[in-house]
Amino acid sequence: MSAQRIVPVILSGGSGTRLWPVSRESFPKQLWPLLSDRSLIQDTALRARGPGFAPPIVVCNEEHRFLIAEQMRASGITCTGPGGGRIVLEPVGRNSAPAITAAACLVAEDDPDAVLWMMAADAAIADAPALHAALK
Repeated sequence: MSAQRIVPVILSGGSGTRLWPVSRESFPKQLWPLLSDRSLIQDTALRARGPGFAPPIVVCNEEHRFLIAEQMRASGITCTGPGGGRIVLEPVGRNSAPAITAAACLVAEDDPDAVLWMMAADAAIADAPALHAALK
């Protein structure tokens, strides 16, 4: 990766209706292990680890914050404390633009030259090396 820091921003919203009855509002599809032994959000976060990547920012609703924090912890990703990622709570789901804006404002306070990498929490990407090559 380049010398510029890449901050992964994982958007973990949604109403949990697209994969019903497995996915529900209280436990949406990104929290389920559908494609591997890890949940979709864990796989997403783990794609953005390594040199050049900052710890992730996860934007989610308040109802999912503890579930997401536990899944991040189980994956070896810290979302609290100094040097760790963050979990940003949406007071009300309003689609992606406000979530992206909130994450951008937080990152700009610490590192205005950082590059944000916006990711959906439920994306399935089979070729992570090709993805990293595209990011370069």
